Amino acid sequence: MAFTDLLPFERTLQGKRVFLTGHTGFTGSWAAAWLAGIGATVRGYSLAPETSPSLWKELGLEDKVESVIGDICDRDALGEAIGNFDPHVVLHLAAQPLVRRSYRDPFETFNANVMGTLNVLDAARRLNSLQAIVCVTTDKVYENREWPWPYRELDRLGGKDPYSASKSAAEMVIKSYQYAFTTAAGSPLPIATARGGNIIGGGDWSEDRLVPDFVRAVADGSALTLRYPDATRPWQHVLALVQGYMMLAAQLMTDASAARAWNLGPADGRALTVRRVLEALSATWKRPDLRYLDNPAKEAQLLALDSTLARDELGWQPAWDVERTIGRTASWYRDFHEGRRTARELTMDQISEWRAALHAQVRDN
Repeated sequence: MAFTDLLPFERTLQGKRVFLTGHTGFTGSWAAAWLAGIGATVRGYSLAPETSPSLWKELGLEDKVESVIGDICDRDALGEAIGNFDPHVVLHLAAQPLVRRSYRDPFETFNANVMGTLNVLDAARRLNSLQAIVCVTTDKVYENREWPWPYRELDRLGGKDPYSASKSAAEMVIKSYQYAFTTAAGSPLPIATARGGNIIGGGDWSEDRLVPDFVRAVADGSALTLRYPDATRPWQHVLALVQGYMMLAAQLMTDASAARAWNLGPADGRALTVRRVLEALSATWKRPDLRYLDNPAKEAQLLALDSTLARDELGWQPAWDVERTIGRTASWYRDFHEGRRTARELTMDQISEWRAALHAQVRDN
């Protein structure tokens, strides 16, 4: 599907070469679909999908997006894939993103999230056409003090679990490259860091995540095991973050001051408990049998982001509130698993709905 009546940031990216790491993952698949729809030339670089089903395979975007299967930790392969494409924009999404998996394999986590980021940046700084790099980290990069107010971009970074620590370390690599190196043309590296909250949306079948675990429990009639039902998170739709990444890339192409860290959290700043999200999901689909995990791995209980900077400076405003986000997510899975519609139809329709809401925001302003 080709989108018409492009938004300002979409027009900036239209026709540009975009190198997208992690394109076979959950967020990467949504990003690839949106970018292809606005007429960007996309080359994806990622490991093969790990889940079955896989959103990347279900979307069938091979006719729209060039897919290179590779590891960001393979410096030579990555360098070749990015070098001979010579992109205008690098969107670095590839990562080991799971907290509990980081406890099981901390080396894999640090290697992918720190050394993988280093490899991407080192290859990108040698490009001739480079205009923007957006590196995706996480809201968990902050030193979490379990306080009730939101974190701002200038708050101290930290990380007690291996995943959070690896993403904080990646931020240090990014900051070093911002100050120590230049592009092939001699200008400062145009790197922005995007720190997003917990994302949900159709097509995520990863392990140890609330919504995929809910979907599996409903689909096969099994019990859903919860780790921390009263933990709060800044839940938002995956499209909110994809929108933010695209807006950041577009801004970097014309404004060097955008080369900094940006929080991308829910529009209203609310952080809902796991329990409340589960209740809302169940209201749209079905309620599974609930169990509780004994001695879960340690995770932060309170976490919220202050996204004032992105709203004021970028004009970033998610199209859906948290209630609509949860409802659209549950209906996506319900319609897919019950065979009502294909993943591609559901995904492209939701992107179209999201874009229509953004157009309405522009008209209202």
